[in-house]
Amino acid sequence: MSRNSAIFLNGGAGRMISSIPALENFEKENPNDNFVIICEGGSDALKGHPSLYYRTYDNWHKGLFKELIKDRNCVNPEPYRVWEYYTQKCSLAQAYDIAINNKGIRKLQKPTIKLSKDELLYARKMLAEVKEKCKKDKIIVIQPFGRGVRKEDKDIVDITGRSMETKNLYNIVRKLSKKYAVIIMTETPLEFNKHMSSPVATPQNVHIRIWMGVIKQCDHFVGCDSVGAHMAYTFDTTTTSIIGSTFPINTSFPDYEKFDVIDLGKEDRVYSPIRITVDEFSDRINEGIMEMNDQQEQQVIASVNRMIKHGKNTH
Repeated sequence: MSRNSAIFLNGGAGRMISSIPALENFEKENPNDNFVIICEGGSDALKGHPSLYYRTYDNWHKGLFKELIKDRNCVNPEPYRVWEYYTQKCSLAQAYDIAINNKGIRKLQKPTIKLSKDELLYARKMLAEVKEKCKKDKIIVIQPFGRGVRKEDKDIVDITGRSMETKNLYNIVRKLSKKYAVIIMTETPLEFNKHMSSPVATPQNVHIRIWMGVIKQCDHFVGCDSVGAHMAYTFDTTTTSIIGSTFPINTSFPDYEKFDVIDLGKEDRVYSPIRITVDEFSDRINEGIMEMNDQQEQQVIASVNRMIKHGKNTH
């Protein structure tokens, strides 16, 4: 008799969201495996899932090893170590599916995220308050930085080449905030209102589930390759996605009509083998890859206006 599985997931909420289709497929395709999911970075993305949540445990759960792991096989899927991913043949979600289910590259359903009424109402109230303060009818959420960002004095540093440069961020927000209410999604403190003629919301200590509700109900999302884009894809929120070191195919939303992907890296980037090895060469090559010129800043602004007007990418 084969043992059941304990599937371990690590990393941030974006990775968690991307793993959901693979986990749903595993459950469907392995009905005799009474598997559990062990979350090393928090289980918030799976809260309320109709079938996976009752299988899900944080790795600090009391008695976890003795009660749930000891008699199961440990499965440790790492999408960045999947050949099809690091050779730019599949998305992050597909890499999880290969690592967990070993069925090759296949079309996947969107992640399932169920928000409670309280989460949606709290997010709706937050959006309404920002609209009222900014005196605008439409509201956009901007996530400028990835998880690996750090602040050094006045500089924002992200060696992964995924985060926006602050000077570009200020320029873009300054122009967008004249027409739209703007919420900045970041825990990195920034002094926006010193640089703006219109107010900009920079809420702090917002729970990840509330951010999900905010992105689900806002009018448009602008973001780098990070968790907000995964949320927007899940909830069908129109998005202007700005990528640098990430290859478009490696996102979980290549060619999705509600996403306008502005690729700043193109031929200049090299693949950074994150979670495989430390590669100083690729980090140096990709340094500054997210820096925009005036034309690229205007491309972002035009994308926001177009996507809000048409509800999809009309390129």
